[in-house]
Amino acid sequence: MNTSFDRVSDGKDEWLTPKYITDFIQADLDPCSPGDRRPWDTAKIHLSLPIDGLTAEWHGLVFCNPPYGTETYKWLGKCADHGNTVALIFARTETNGFHTQVWDKATSLFFFKGRLSFHHVSGKQGDSAGAPSVLIAYGSIADDRIQAFSKQYDGRYIRLEHEPKPQLELF
Repeated sequence: MNTSFDRVSDGKDEWLTPKYITDFIQADLDPCSPGDRRPWDTAKIHLSLPIDGLTAEWHGLVFCNPPYGTETYKWLGKCADHGNTVALIFARTETNGFHTQVWDKATSLFFFKGRLSFHHVSGKQGDSAGAPSVLIAYGSIADDRIQAFSKQYDGRYIRLEHEPKPQLELF
């Protein structure tokens, strides 16, 4: 099994979320769309370069499959600030970014069983991803969507509780 997550032939890191995921989420906005080259809609409205989806105004339920790598957690910060977002990223649960932008801010998570196969912008399915994936809900509407998703697809749904942490006295 090839678990690499190679770049597409045009040198960009554009990979499409499997259609069954975006069809289920039924988002109003996708701020990370590959533009007109996509073989299926991922939301009602798509933002793509040269429009910077990270700095654009978001509305409604947002689906965000952000650029992976160093920019991922900037996007998740915006997802958390918007508060009505389903995001899809690699489940890098040990990273500082995951702790600050997911564990500390998300409403719920859905960890997929196994690894997803993303698609090239042509629609052709790629090999399995190089890491496991997680859907992240920020807000109650997004939580409702991934909780319903979890009842139809293999994986584990986790509702997160955010309680104030006790303040430690420093000496």
